[in-house]
Amino acid sequence: MMNFLKKFKQIISNATKKEVVEMKVIKNIIFVAIVFLISIGLLVVGNGYDMYKDAISKIPLTEKVETIKEKENYTKIEEVPEIYIKAVISVEDHRFYKHNGIDIIAIGRATINDIKAMSFVEGGSTITQQLSKNIYFTQEKKITRKIAEVFMSFEIEKNYNKDEILELYLNTSYFGEGCYTVKEASRKYFGKEPKKMTDYEAIMLAGIPNAPSVYSLTKNPELAKQRQKQVINKMIEYKYLTQSEADKILEQ
Repeated sequence: MMNFLKKFKQIISNATKKEVVEMKVIKNIIFVAIVFLISIGLLVVGNGYDMYKDAISKIPLTEKVETIKEKENYTKIEEVPEIYIKAVISVEDHRFYKHNGIDIIAIGRATINDIKAMSFVEGGSTITQQLSKNIYFTQEKKITRKIAEVFMSFEIEKNYNKDEILELYLNTSYFGEGCYTVKEASRKYFGKEPKKMTDYEAIMLAGIPNAPSVYSLTKNPELAKQRQKQVINKMIEYKYLTQSEADKILEQ
């Protein structure tokens, strides 16, 4: 901003009286536009914070968590294969154990892509943000809800460790066919307990929550396989699998 003002002053010093007037008008317009955008931004953040406070005042976080843990088919993190955890982290939030609830890099990338497309095409949400949305908010893509999600994510990270957050996420994600926990999904699709899933099945299951109806194992098995390959590629990229290990899994 300071560099812009210096250049602006240099241009004015070399301009005619008419040009000076025009440039001052432009300067005022730019200033008003900046103030307007900042005001809108503050208003949106304020509305998002109010949404967060309203949600948590109606049902405290601890109460929400206890309700989730009382589910009949609640799945503890030690009940799922390690490769399933690695698959989820790879495809959903590979910096999960490094951030404090939000991933600035992912949000920046998603914002740029959304601006290019002039639509919400990429979320950039962390596992913690997705958990916030799953237990408190709707799936509606609105900026106010995204801001509320951020505040709620900070609250979750403040009260629970990473493994606890991941476990809650595994029990609030929708896998299609009425399944909201890993245990329900593994029984529904593979007829077995989560721990007994093969590597092939575990990775397949990890890809479904991104779009349960699209990657349905019963309705769109080929799309589910394509999603599985996407998950495997992410696992290779983030060093959870080697190419040879991935090839062996796909042969199962």
